[in-house]
Amino acid sequence: QVQLVESGGGLVQTGGSLRLSCSSSERTFSRYTIGWFRQAPGKEREFVAAISWIGGVTDYADSVKGRFTGSRDNAKNTVYLQMNNLKPEDKAVYYCAAKPAFGSRRTTDSPRDYDYWGQGTQVTVSS
Repeated sequence: QVQLVESGGGLVQTGGSLRLSCSSSERTFSRYTIGWFRQAPGKEREFVAAISWIGGVTDYADSVKGRFTGSRDNAKNTVYLQMNNLKPEDKAVYYCAAKPAFGSRRTTDSPRDYDYWGQGTQVTVSS
């Protein structure tokens, strides 16, 4: 069982920035593809970003391209989501999720493909 812990959420003004972190004590965490998803009240969980196991491949939802950047530090067992130029519509609970990569750099935007999920961190953007 891979446990994931998100942190870094909070309240920011429109145009502000936050950096979310997703950490794990899993010894083989570096071998997992990591996805970021978000869920706003009354809406379905949606894909935000995905980072391949060695960090060389990233994928983003169109709504966040150019504003959000995913990265990972496998030495620290941590994946990051840098969020810049935040907008009120970015307000949501953000989750990180993990799936074994099995050596593949391919990422996926489907929540059903991920096996493990964190508890989520709230991001609120005031207008």
